[in-house]
Amino acid sequence: MAGRRYRVAQWATGTIGRYALRGVIEHPELELAGVYVYGADKVGRDAGELCGLDSTGVVATGSIEAILAAEADCVLYMPAVLDVDEVCRLLAAGVNVVTTCGQFHHPAGMDAGLRARIEQACAAGGTSIHSTGSSPGFISEALPLVLTSVQRRLTGLRIDEYADLSRRDSPEMLFGHMGFGRPAAQFEQARADYLRSSFGPSLRLVADTVGLSLDAVTATGELATAARTVQIAAGTLPAGTVAAQRIVVAGIRDGATLMSFRATWYCTTELEQDWDLAPTGWHVAVDGDAPLDVAVRMPVPLERMAEVSPAYTANRAVNLVAAVCAAAPGIRSGVDLPLAAPVLG
Repeated sequence: MAGRRYRVAQWATGTIGRYALRGVIEHPELELAGVYVYGADKVGRDAGELCGLDSTGVVATGSIEAILAAEADCVLYMPAVLDVDEVCRLLAAGVNVVTTCGQFHHPAGMDAGLRARIEQACAAGGTSIHSTGSSPGFISEALPLVLTSVQRRLTGLRIDEYADLSRRDSPEMLFGHMGFGRPAAQFEQARADYLRSSFGPSLRLVADTVGLSLDAVTATGELATAARTVQIAAGTLPAGTVAAQRIVVAGIRDGATLMSFRATWYCTTELEQDWDLAPTGWHVAVDGDAPLDVAVRMPVPLERMAEVSPAYTANRAVNLVAAVCAAAPGIRSGVDLPLAAPVLG
């Protein structure tokens, strides 16, 4: 793959997409072929303008036909919601896909109908597709597989994710979508089920890879409330309302939890409940004959976290373009590809 230049189109220019677009433009072995956008106000604008760089000569389009005509080797597909028809059309036309949509982390566990459609499109176009990101992706697959590489016996793998959202100026996301600031009530199982669908495939992939396949994947959640009224970047968080939430996705084998992913997201550390809170980042513990305990922190001031955090997802996708383009046709998981080693400079 060394030295080969790949033509890449960026699909969607939201928070992650803009960062990925910048990564493609600045990459020494990638060439920007096109940009697909959803907002009418973005159509016709130069790609560089959309991500804060100088003019590139590539203008954004809202037409899939224009993207196909650009003859890209790969599309970085990053919309809010997967459109299967779009993806199948890209793949069948000979365009590989790297996506932050999470449906393809564990091919064996996919919906049979979706898997068949995608595989048919890959076969028709001689292409491959891969789901990646920071979480799920890096923290739930790449790092655990590295850590288990020094084991010959594994009795447990625990992944903790912590996110301090107190300086996140996103009222709609925090108060609307995530439910912070609401009166405490029973945890909505739908939120736990959503994380199970996101992280369950990663746990299954890791378990299958090390030969310890899971019998089931469960998800549970709980809430914690603010001890006093606090002002966060997104607005006012009243005392007694939801200020933290914790969701555990557990991979069960032989009646016990073998692997788990636990997300703890909070808007204040002053809680009425006694919760263990760590700074934004991850903690991975491996129980085996070579035990490991690894903390991965993001040394970024909270005021800059929203600015910096897209890099953790976007960069991994950009760094995997060459590997996905070179892969055999089909749905390629994290164990099918080489390490996402970056080409810098």
